[in-house]
Amino acid sequence: MKENIFLIVSVLLCLFILAEVNYPQLTPQTELALFAMFGLLVVFLNYPIHQRFADRRAFQLFDVVLIGAVVVCFGYVVVQTEPIFQRFWLDGKPLGERAGAELQIDYIIGGFGLVLILEATRRSIGMTLPLLSLAFLLYASFGQFMPDWLFPHRGYSIQRIVSQTFLHSQGAFGIALRVMFTYVFLFVLFGTLLERTGATGYVLDLARRVFGSSVGAPAKVAVLSSGMMGSLSGSAVANTATTGTFTIPLMKRSGFQPAMAGGIEAAASSGGALVPPIMGAAAYMMLEIVEPAVTYLEIIKAALLPAILYYTGMLCMVHFFARSSKEYAVHSPDETDGDVQEAEDRKIITVQGVTFLAAFVTLIGFLLLGATPFRAVSWSLLVIIGISLLNFLGRRIRKQDPTTETRIGVQNLLKGIDFLVSPCKRAAQSGVSLIAAAACVGIILGVVTLTGIGGKLPSTLLPLAATNLMLALFFLMISTIILGMGLPSSVCYLLMAILVGPVLLDLGVVPLAAHFFIFYFGMMSMVTPPVALAAYAASAIAGSGVMATGFAAFRFALVGFALPYAFVLRPALLWLSADGGTPEVWTVLGNFSLTLVGTVIFAAAIAGYIFNRMTLLTRGVLFIAAFVLFFLPINVQLVWIHAIVVVASTAIFYYNWQRKEAFHEEPN
Repeated sequence: MKENIFLIVSVLLCLFILAEVNYPQLTPQTELALFAMFGLLVVFLNYPIHQRFADRRAFQLFDVVLIGAVVVCFGYVVVQTEPIFQRFWLDGKPLGERAGAELQIDYIIGGFGLVLILEATRRSIGMTLPLLSLAFLLYASFGQFMPDWLFPHRGYSIQRIVSQTFLHSQGAFGIALRVMFTYVFLFVLFGTLLERTGATGYVLDLARRVFGSSVGAPAKVAVLSSGMMGSLSGSAVANTATTGTFTIPLMKRSGFQPAMAGGIEAAASSGGALVPPIMGAAAYMMLEIVEPAVTYLEIIKAALLPAILYYTGMLCMVHFFARSSKEYAVHSPDETDGDVQEAEDRKIITVQGVTFLAAFVTLIGFLLLGATPFRAVSWSLLVIIGISLLNFLGRRIRKQDPTTETRIGVQNLLKGIDFLVSPCKRAAQSGVSLIAAAACVGIILGVVTLTGIGGKLPSTLLPLAATNLMLALFFLMISTIILGMGLPSSVCYLLMAILVGPVLLDLGVVPLAAHFFIFYFGMMSMVTPPVALAAYAASAIAGSGVMATGFAAFRFALVGFALPYAFVLRPALLWLSADGGTPEVWTVLGNFSLTLVGTVIFAAAIAGYIFNRMTLLTRGVLFIAAFVLFFLPINVQLVWIHAIVVVASTAIFYYNWQRKEAFHEEPN
């Protein structure tokens, strides 16, 4: 029974979003109230109060009570907002017009609604965000008792706090939930539907075909496939769980230690949300937050070169690491039980491949034609469904036995329905945690707006780094990573962009570059010990220690910790000029080329191997060279320094290549 209800609610959630974002009929607050209601229903249907008590009847009944409370609280907002229910409006006014003069029943419903949001968030993503939200609520209530260093204020009543954080559009039904509703959930559905068509297998086959039997091929397959799949899911943890199921055993069978295999997968998956055109939820939040406003195409364009640099660095590290150890250098079909050979024999142009490519071409094509992101992804969904159903029906017709036409027709109908319904179920399972988290973040943002702390914090931090941009960037990196250890990366980005992002803008950083800086470190928190959530997921699959996997992931993702500094100091890497305009093509190519060389050098220095093992002194020289190529501005006065660094690095590479040749010739 519970499974059937869960399936129905999941389908209703997906259909409601598809219909309402493309053909809106409801008021904005009604849209978000229904969106949150469906999301919280799925949470309470799918996540028990605690795994230990999941089968106890008393707690199951408690979940039923909470489900009823969700319908009442969020349904109350719908009824008191939507004009079609005008006859039920209290005092003859909608909820929005009762601001400052709400009724007692409004406050009671709002208070219960806040509790439901906090509990749903606790169940779906853990205690960190609910506790942070409670801290902000207490700050709003007892601000007059705070010391000077905690930004005191006059304090607000419980009624005023409930009104701000739940009843109106500056709290739970604010920008965070709006972004999830308008953009993120549809892209989650897009990714799950593509996976349902066999995109995961296609991506893996494509990656295997690209790398064949090269050195460290299984790890390179993991890097490439995780980057491609991460663009679909937008979640480091979900990406690790999806592709890691295939790639981690493949790496282990070819000689990689479990912790190393898990670390490579976690690092590659964490960068997936940075790969256009889908990207992570934070990319869609930029559409609402960045000032001056940017388009989705501008965000995709800005993300392209950093994504290439990140995965180039990872592939180089995997290659150098594999060459340094003989057990990874040989990759035969026997080591993978024939899996790779089977992939090589398979035709790369398959129905799954056509579906995969058609969906991406449709998405990018409509964006280039000026369509909004949600309209473009809606058309892509129709393309996926159309191609897949035609293929499904074609296969069934070819196999059909005329003597059993009716029975097979019913079976085909049921399987066709399952094809459409199962992605809705998986999208709901993947996306509801973000819905609950977005509503919970809305509570924090409501308090920030109410108390004015959003303006006080930057004004305090700015003097600390007013004369040192690198110091400001370092502080922002540390705070983003710490906050991201316990929160989804999109939630981390939203909080840091609103609270601390203005500091970078006041220091003269290009707005989009500042937001990408926060976005990147929100993702890098997924592989930063001691709380590296993507590494946790990888360690479970690899059967390795959590901390060992976390540090391995941190090591392979190190280039991702340098890149954000590079594109803040060199906005041309984001296709931006110093004033936020469009740079000359040669400027972009020059910056990209130097940073690409720096990325390769940086990867070699971390791995400690090029063509031969390097001494600590050589690695130190390469680290310095990489930092110069990453961070030193490109201008006429400093171009000679870049030239010297490139020549010196080339000489080191050549020297190591000569040592390799001598080593091979010595036995003769």
